[in-house]
This record gives sequence, structure tokens and C-alpha cells, in this order.
Amino acid sequence: MKLARRVLNIKPSATLAVDAKAKAMRAAGVDVVNFAAGEPDFDTPGNICAAAIKAINEGHTRYTPVGGTVELKDAVIAKLAQDRGLTYTRDQILVSTGGKQALYNLFQALFEEGDEVLLPAPYWVSYVPMIVLSGATPVVVVGSEEAGFKVTPRDLLPHLSPRCKALVINSPSNPTGAIYTAAELEELAGFAREHDLVVVSDEIYDKIVFDGAAAPSIAALPGMIERTFVLNGVSKAYAMTGWRIGYLAGDGAAIKAMTKIQSQSTSNPNSIAQKAAVEALRGPQESVEAMRRVFEGRRDYIHQRLSAIPAVSCVRPGGAFYVFPNLSRYLGRKAGGQVLSSSADIATYLLEEAKAAVVPGSDFGFEGFIRLSYAISKENIAKGLDRIEAALARL
Repeated sequence: MKLARRVLNIKPSATLAVDAKAKAMRAAGVDVVNFAAGEPDFDTPGNICAAAIKAINEGHTRYTPVGGTVELKDAVIAKLAQDRGLTYTRDQILVSTGGKQALYNLFQALFEEGDEVLLPAPYWVSYVPMIVLSGATPVVVVGSEEAGFKVTPRDLLPHLSPRCKALVINSPSNPTGAIYTAAELEELAGFAREHDLVVVSDEIYDKIVFDGAAAPSIAALPGMIERTFVLNGVSKAYAMTGWRIGYLAGDGAAIKAMTKIQSQSTSNPNSIAQKAAVEALRGPQESVEAMRRVFEGRRDYIHQRLSAIPAVSCVRPGGAFYVFPNLSRYLGRKAGGQVLSSSADIATYLLEEAKAAVVPGSDFGFEGFIRLSYAISKENIAKGLDRIEAALARL
């Protein structure tokens, strides 16, 4: 069977692949510590689950409008106004089956052959294949470890061409936890306005921020809401990854086009999950803060442990629930008779030798690094780090 060229140009999600392998090993009886999945280990809060059960019992089990119910759109609008200082109308909101589908719809509606998209690295693993599937070309701009993995207009300018249509920002970041400050976003906003760029602002981790800091939205800056698409969802903040509800806010004409694409693919998001998402956004928020505090304590612990390992450096994350340590000084070392020549080799070695599943940095556009999620218990973090430290010491 001959497959379409567009599917041959992409590969499966690396994080999901590593997570699946770790779970398969566990199912086979192997004691694996899984640092791979970007998924909170908490149960969905009880009030949200109760809202879903009520929805089932009341018969909310039929098709909804393609782009989301009025009730959920209104809850999203209220959340964006209260938390982000952003004002939208219903025709500027699209609800999708997870943030990933919302972003895919956006890229399909916005980009085409010949377009270029400025993509700071390290980047979330799915940005590149989704841009490629739209026909556009990702233009990777590397943010250095010394700069906290963030880019500036000075970094972007050499990569700019007349074909550049958009800039992607992810703050707080997956995989680094980096957060752009208001001043840094001001510079990027000026660059976007000067060069007439659309900005895609992935804010899915906006509730998971540490040290009393904030993660401002670039869309809230002067002249930016008109050219910015804000992506968010309930998966991370509310421990609702499996419920699959994400949303995107932006230009009404683009939202209409995205809704048309969604109408011809999946149609509406799950009706029951939409009811649960309304409760998540409108209901009590104490559980969000409780989970955030736990993540912050885990961040402190995993960062301290990694920084203490010889030949490892690790930038302290400001948010999300990932660390992105630098293991490049272990490249070239031998494991048995094999030379570790890439972050993928290191990840394979740690899985086989330490029974610790991590994601190689190359899948985030950054060789020599690995990503660890600390959305697992502190006990498992400690056990996994003990194994990793011992395995690295044997190289």
C-alpha cells in the first residue's frame, strides 16, 4: 500500500511512544519508573466527576454544536477575562477534543505551502509534525541553556524571511518549564507587530507556576489580541487529560474556518466532558492550588537532586511539571561496548539499565538533554533518580 507523502514526513509522538513502552514493561512485570508522560498523577477533582455523572443522568449525551456548547464557551470567556485579562465573544472561541486538536485545526486553517513558522526550541514534540502536515515549514530558533531556553527578537531576526507567517510561544514551556516575563513578551510582541506575524500562544500550563511568579499572556499586550491565538484546556490544571477538552481563542474568521475543519473531522467534543469542563472552570479552584503546591515541592526536590549529579546541569523550571537537564557531557561515554552518541542513546540506556523512562531531548529539538516529568509521586521520583544517578556513575 502506497501511503501519502505527508504522513511519511512525520513520526509518532515521542512522549507517547516512550510512555507506552514504559507501561508495556510494567505490564510485563518490570519495575519501571516512568518520567515520560506529561500527565498529572492526581485524580480528577470530585466536583468535576460529579458534574459528569449528573450530565449522564440528565441525558446530556447527544451531539452538541461543533465548536462547543454555549455554556462552555461562556465559561472559557469568563476564565480568559478573569485570569488573563482578555476579552472575547463566543464566535472567537473553539472547543476541541483536547488542546492538540485545537492547535491542529488552527495550523490547517492558517498555514499552507510556502509559509514558514518561527518555532523556538526546545519545543513541544507535536508542533513540528503539525506544522509539516499543514504544508508549512517550521523554522527552528534555538534558545540557549544560558538564556533559560528563551528567545529574543535578536535570536529570531536572522531566521526571518518574507515567507514567515507566525511565531509559536509556549509559556510555561514543555519541556523546560521556562516562563517569559512581561518585559520579554513586550519585546516579542514588538517584533510580531513590526513584521506582521501571527502569534500562537500555548498557555496550557498557565495555572502551574511557581515561586509566586506569574505567566502573563502576550495577547494582553497592546495591539496583540488581534494577531494572537491563545491555546488552553483543562487537561493539566484540573488533572483531566483523558477527558480531552481543549480550547482556542482568537480571530473570529479563523475560528469559523477551524470550526468548519472540525465539523468534517470529529464534529463536537464529548458532550459529557464539556459539562465536566464547565464545572472545572466555574467551580471551586482549591484543588488546582493544592496540586500546584505539590508540583512546586516536587520541582524543588528533582531540581536539587539532578543538579547534584556530577556532569549534569539543570535550569530551574518556573512552571509546568518538567525538568530538562543537560547530560551532554555523558555523550561519548561507553555503556558496555556501545558508545552513547545521542540523547536517544542515553534514554535507551537509562530505560534498560536503570529502568527509568525519560524522553530524549532530540525530540524537542535539543540534543544532549533529556526530559523528565515530575507528575509522579515524590517516592517514585526519588527511586528513579537513585537509579539514574547510579547508572550514570557506571558510564
